[in-house]
Amino acid sequence: MSKHEEIIRYIMTLKAGTKISVRSIANKLEVSEGTAYRAIKECDNLGLVTTIPRVGTIKIDKVQKKNIEVLTYGEIVSIIDGSILGGRTGIDKTLNKFVIGAMTAEAMDKYISPGSLTIVGNREDAQKVSLLNNSAVLITGGFGCSDEIKSLADEKQLPVISSNYDTFTIASIINKAISENLIKKDIILVEDIMNDDPQYLKYDDSAKKLKKYEKMSGIHKLPVVNKNKKVIGVINFKRLSEKIENEDVKSDYIVGKYINEEPFIVDCKTTVAYAAHIMGWENISMCLVVDSNKKLIGTIGRKEIVEAIQYALRQPQAGETIEDMILKNFQYSYAEDGMHFYGKIVSEMLEPLGSASWNSLGMLLSTAAVMTLRSKNNMNVSIDSISTYFVKPIQMDTNINIHTKIIDLGRFFAKVEVGMVNEKNEDIAKSILSAKILKIQ
Repeated sequence: MSKHEEIIRYIMTLKAGTKISVRSIANKLEVSEGTAYRAIKECDNLGLVTTIPRVGTIKIDKVQKKNIEVLTYGEIVSIIDGSILGGRTGIDKTLNKFVIGAMTAEAMDKYISPGSLTIVGNREDAQKVSLLNNSAVLITGGFGCSDEIKSLADEKQLPVISSNYDTFTIASIINKAISENLIKKDIILVEDIMNDDPQYLKYDDSAKKLKKYEKMSGIHKLPVVNKNKKVIGVINFKRLSEKIENEDVKSDYIVGKYINEEPFIVDCKTTVAYAAHIMGWENISMCLVVDSNKKLIGTIGRKEIVEAIQYALRQPQAGETIEDMILKNFQYSYAEDGMHFYGKIVSEMLEPLGSASWNSLGMLLSTAAVMTLRSKNNMNVSIDSISTYFVKPIQMDTNINIHTKIIDLGRFFAKVEVGMVNEKNEDIAKSILSAKILKIQ
């Protein structure tokens, strides 16, 4: 085992909340500070540690994709640029609600529940009530707290945080952070859907292993790795079957001799949208996931990609993106070979001079075309190209109509014609969109 791997394994054994530094790791395991730094950086990439301003690097419990509404106290410290006055061991805990302490301490009692974060000023009675009810405390206005409160926070393992911002500003910042998390919930990463226990062959394995895998149903491709589990290539059994049958597989032949395909490699933080586009365009059925050392850690196929896209499309949009703000002003109906969108130009779509920006109009045209394709048997598509011609400018509050028509629909590609007109039926813009159809097979 290398020193690098030894450090990672040691960090994995630490309890959540344990503070970690390059120097302490180097002294503990008798390694150089450079080696310790690289290993801690690797743990950060793997989600084993996190760095919090004014606190340092701490061990955290690695979790799967977190609940979108959940924040940790440590994340709150980072968001509001705060400092921790006490209860540092509890910064990795999650909170379930916020309470603004704008009432007497006695009245606050029934509103505070365990796992809350109470936002108060320099009121020691309110701070104490919060901690006694197992709620962390956020002190606004940059005020500190007494030694008694710090001691109680350490005992309860709940952080007392101080920030220079006022209560309204803090509430606005936290609300924005939650909204951004809500928007990010649909951004699915490769690590969320990959098979993290993939089957593979070693380069110097006996070639006779190929016959065993070739007869197994559901296995069409397998990655080939070296002794350090670094990816070398891929064996496609569909292309290999005839070669195995016509050739006497000798005992001294190795698996590496039969590599017949270049691997498509991504890391675990790659978005599923990117992987879907490349796999669809290049007609790739399996994607290999590697870590920072190029070691194989997982695989994804078309089935996982399509299921992930379908899952994302089913999720409600709780956080508003720019597209949501514009599209909520439009309605649509279905036609025999397309769709009809109608609505009006709103302020979010304007450029500085007062007319609708070409960017927002282009977004409307492409979104209408994609929605039209997806309405056909829940089709999953990846945009290939779009050509748009703008005829005339359009001003705020103008009612517009967008008509879409599928002009070509094949097994792998589709084309949609889109036209935008104003209330006088005058042309505003026209587009032709070409898209790649994503299929499981």
